[in-house]
Formats: sequence, C-alpha cells, structure tokens
Amino acid sequence: MAVRVICINKAGGYHEDPHEAISHLGWVDEQTRQTGRTTRLAMYDWLQAGGEAYVVGGATRVAVVPAVNSRGTRYVKTVPDWTTSDNLLRLPECN
Repeated sequence: MAVRVICINKAGGYHEDPHEAISHLGWVDEQTRQTGRTTRLAMYDWLQAGGEAYVVGGATRVAVVPAVNSRGTRYVKTVPDWTTSDNLLRLPECN
C-alpha cells in the first residue's frame, strides 16, 4: 500500500532542521480513499518496514523516505527532484 502525503503539522519551538519540526503527516490512500494522520516517528517506522509514501509536486510523484541526522533524530523527507526545496516542507498545514 502506498499513501500520498497531503499535509503536515509542525511542532512549535526552535528546530535546527525544519524536517524535525514536522510532528504529524496527513495522508490518503488513493486506491481505497482511506485517510489518516500519523506522527513523524510512526511514518518513519512504517517506511523503514517497507511502506511507501509520496508527495505530488505538480505532475511529479516524489518519494518520501526515512532519514536519520547526525544526532540520531529520525525524520522523513522527500528525495531530491527538480525543485530546490523539499516537497514535503511545501505542503499545507493539516486541519
């Protein structure tokens, strides 16, 4: 099952990396129309276990992947594409 990430929520306060500020991700399974909202760490774990997620930027489907920074913080990001910014960080806030 692959899910399309459609929005994010950011935690308040200072974050050295903007990816670490993401607290929750909203998603939709475009095959079943099931929707949900999950924490950044739960999405990281799901991706590590073989789940698939993506963001649609224009007409391009960009993969969301798990990552770990030098301090051991687990987060998610999109793979680089033609844009200079991360497609995940450009998503709107979830309601």
